[in-house]
Amino acid sequence: MRVLDVGCGTGFPLLELAQRLGSRSKVVGIDPWSAALDRARFKARVRGIANVDITEGDASSLPFPDGGFDLIVSNLGINNFENPERVLRECRRVARPEGRLVLTTNLRGHMSELYEIFDATLSALGDEEARRALSQHVAHRTTVEGLRALFESAGFRLARTVERRASMRFADGSALFRHYFIRLGFLDGWKGVVPEDRREAVFARLEEDLNRAAKDRGSLDLTIPLAYAEATRIDSAP
Repeated sequence: MRVLDVGCGTGFPLLELAQRLGSRSKVVGIDPWSAALDRARFKARVRGIANVDITEGDASSLPFPDGGFDLIVSNLGINNFENPERVLRECRRVARPEGRLVLTTNLRGHMSELYEIFDATLSALGDEEARRALSQHVAHRTTVEGLRALFESAGFRLARTVERRASMRFADGSALFRHYFIRLGFLDGWKGVVPEDRREAVFARLEEDLNRAAKDRGSLDLTIPLAYAEATRIDSAP
């Protein structure tokens, strides 16, 4: 098989697929994050995985010829694509006839407990502008039906979905804001809904409100709804 991992980051599932599919398969990863790709290459060397190619690039303009991949995967990549439809159209272009696209994504309702408290904090501060920005930030998460429409607009047919709910538990808001993964992947986005001149005060109040909620509830538990989606390339009838 020839496999493409779009948004491969530091190497998952890129390296796992390369090992499971065996040395006769080729697994290609692409991501614009050069530091992550350095880590993925390091892992491949340490594990002795030779059947991978890792490319720095933009998924909205894939540097690969038409029809070259049997399988295209993306683990949470769609959450970070600036133009998901354009990326998926590129995936269709490089997929072979009957090729499959498989991705995982967070769904709407992601961390709803946090966003409810965040909205209440902004409401108490009278910051309606930031509340509107927060609503837009939350709304960018998709649904399964939204995925179906996105796939179809890009030339894929949704064939299978699996939904699961996970949770992330923190002692309180202070622990949340200091967690490395949260600082890496989420905190800047949350801060971006508040104008810079009010940001420090708002987030100090938000941390207090989260800590209060955690004390009342015993911990700060955040719900993470997830979906696995598998689609096949749609080809016009001859």
